[in-house]
Parts: sequence; C-alpha cells; structure tokens
Amino acid sequence: MTSVYEERNVSKAIMRVGLPAMLGQLTTLIYNIADTFFVSLTKEPATIAAVTLCAPILLIIMSIACIFGMGGSSVIARLLGEDKKAESGATMNFCVYAMAIAGVITLAAGLLFLRPLAEVSGADADNIAYTCDYLKWIFIGTPFIMLANGFVHLFRSVGLIKESTVGLVLGNVVNMVLDYIFIAVFAWGTAGAALATSLGFVCATVYYIVCMIREEHKGNRLVPLSPKHFSPDTGMIRNVVSIGIPGALITVLMSVSNIVLNNYISIYGSDAVASYGIAYKLDMIPILLSVGLSQGVAPLVGYYYGGNKRKRMSDTVKYAVLYGILTGAVFTVVFVLFGRPLAAVFLQDEALIGQTAYFLKILCLSAPLLGVINMMTSYFQALGKALKSLIITVLRNAVLFIPGVIILNYCWKLNGVIAAQPVVETVLALLCIFMYRKDIKAESH
Repeated sequence: MTSVYEERNVSKAIMRVGLPAMLGQLTTLIYNIADTFFVSLTKEPATIAAVTLCAPILLIIMSIACIFGMGGSSVIARLLGEDKKAESGATMNFCVYAMAIAGVITLAAGLLFLRPLAEVSGADADNIAYTCDYLKWIFIGTPFIMLANGFVHLFRSVGLIKESTVGLVLGNVVNMVLDYIFIAVFAWGTAGAALATSLGFVCATVYYIVCMIREEHKGNRLVPLSPKHFSPDTGMIRNVVSIGIPGALITVLMSVSNIVLNNYISIYGSDAVASYGIAYKLDMIPILLSVGLSQGVAPLVGYYYGGNKRKRMSDTVKYAVLYGILTGAVFTVVFVLFGRPLAAVFLQDEALIGQTAYFLKILCLSAPLLGVINMMTSYFQALGKALKSLIITVLRNAVLFIPGVIILNYCWKLNGVIAAQPVVETVLALLCIFMYRKDIKAESH
C-alpha cells in the first residue's frame, strides 16, 4: 500500500489518518461513558461528582505527555517531509525517555499533594473521600498514562497509524472490562474506576513498547528504543519543547477552565455537578471525534509543509474542517432530539434526567464549530507555529471562557454557567478563521 504521505487523493489521505484517530478517540469516549455508567450504579451523586471533579487533574497529567508527544510528533513529521530520517529517529527516542522520567516525577508530586489537589478541584465534604480515592490510583499509574498518550502521537508521525490506534483501543477496552469487574462486581467505587483507568494505560504502554522493539529489529530507523540511541542536543530539545509546551498548555488551560467551571457549578450542589458531568460526557462524543480528526491530520499537514507542498497542505486543511463541521452538526441534531433518553441511561431521578437533557441541548450547540477550532489549533502546531496555537488556547480557556462563566453566572445563574461553552466557541471559531486566512496570505508571499 502507498504511504499515506504519498497518497494522491486528498480526501482518501484524510480518511486514512483521520478515521483511525477518530476511532481511537471514540473508544476513549466509550470508556469515559462506561466509567460514568458503572460509577452511577452506586446511585450516589457524590461519586459521579468526584469522577467529574478529577477529570481536569487527569487532563493535566496527559498534558505533560503532550510536551513530548505532540511536540515530538510535529518535529518528526516536518523532518520526514525534509527526508531527515536519522534526526526523526533520534527525536522519537528522546521523547520516549523524557515522558518516562516526567511520569515518575509527577507520580511522586501527586501523591505528596493528594488532598490539596482534590480540594482545589472543587471537592467538598460530600465527595472529598471519593475524590482522593480516585486521584490516588490515577497518580500511581501516571508514568504509563503519560507514555501511552505520548506514543499515540509519536506513532502517527512516523506512519504507524494502525499501531497507534490499536494501542489506544486496547487500553480503553481493558479499562472498560476492569471497570465492570472493579465497580460492578467488587464494589470498589471511584477507586476501582481509577485503578481500571491506570491498568488500561499500562496495557497500552506495554503494547507500544513491544511494537517499537519489533520495528527496531526490522531495521526501522524511525522508532529506536534502545538507550544507546538517546542523544538529545540543545536544538532537538528546543524544537520539541517549543511546540510541546504550547500544546501542553492547551490541555492545562482547559483543565484550569474546567476547574473554574466545576467550582461555579458546585455552588448549586452535587446534583448539578452530576448532571453537568453526564451531559459533558455525552457532549464529548463530537468533541473527541473532532480532536481525533484534527490530530490525525496534523502529521499530514506537517509533512506537506516540510516538503513545501503548499497546495496539498491547504486542501487537506479545508477538507478536514468541512468534515469536522458536518460531524458536529449531526451530533447537535441527535442531542437536541434525544437528550432525555440518553440521560436516562445514567440516571433514575426524573428531575436529574430533565436537567441533564437540558444541559446537553445547550452544550451541543457549538459542536459544528469544533471542526474549525480544533483543526486550526492542529494546523498551527503542525507548522511549528506554537505561539498562534497558544493564542487560540489562551483565548478559549482564559481570556474568553473564565470571564464568560463569571459574567453569565451573574446574569443567568446555573443556566448562564452552562451556556458559557457555546457562547465562547462561537466567538472563537470566527477568530480562528481570521487567523488562518491571515496566515495563508503570509505563507503565499
């Protein structure tokens, strides 16, 4: 089969890299929903609230992996476009060991500051114990969480698209199976959910390492695992980190904005947090599919940019945005029409079901716009223009979102807090289009 980088048909190339990435994100979503479903079997809103409150901490852990996963992926794809295979392999090797070291450091720091982190996340007297139980097992699995998340991006950049997706799916399937065993059978509650998550990432990491060993034995210079290939230089580290830190800040700032949001929702009680948590998990379907598409296409964009194939790059971005908009529109219609029966899968209380369905209808209004926002973020990361991707992130999660939550809460209370997401993303999508058009003009001169 022709390498995806050499695929002539743009739409086919997007499907070859985008669909596996979307499938991987979809299994991540299914595991998230399964996590919430099994925890909801306890019929205790405080446990659902605890899982919701811990989500930003898990995102922050994953964001550290993004420094080397997404940063390394961007650098590797552009180096391959320039036909610099030796430098690509050296970059891959450095990123793997850097993620492992960062994971061990984060594990130690997380366990040391466990309770303060739970309190900062918005935990109260009702759910603090459940929140700490969840966080403890997440931090114990941190090195594997980082490696598994980083490998997904690194494998895509060197053309190991199938392996990237298989590892992601494997980890999530193991997670779901263990969710059932630990929560439904052993009744371990939030601790069981977190342990299942960590063990899922352990299995994914083992799979990726086996793949690297196999590829290295086959003579693939792009994926060296042996420590003897660990030879980072100042230029390599600077290139990876300069893209990776803005990429990581995307997730960190998203987590900060979610913490702010959770704190405002928690003003209205655990029931409100639980309703929002389930509505947000359902709304994650279009969000993660959009993220999968944009992240899957990013190495393709970087490769074309490195190889000076500007027309191919532009066509790839335009088609990816179009597919993202159409996907989001489909889910908006589904959630508006079927929000109540979807909420009833997780809840028994009629009032909570109605509130969750209402929240979902508000949140999903911005789903079509994700195709624009996420692709523009990935576009600037792929080109190594870290500052511009960071600007989008800062606008989304700090400049627009946090003041939006505060102002809308003052004006319309809980409804205003929930409406902050679609309001902010509408404004941001327009700004992203403006930034992209300006960048394309600059590149053409």
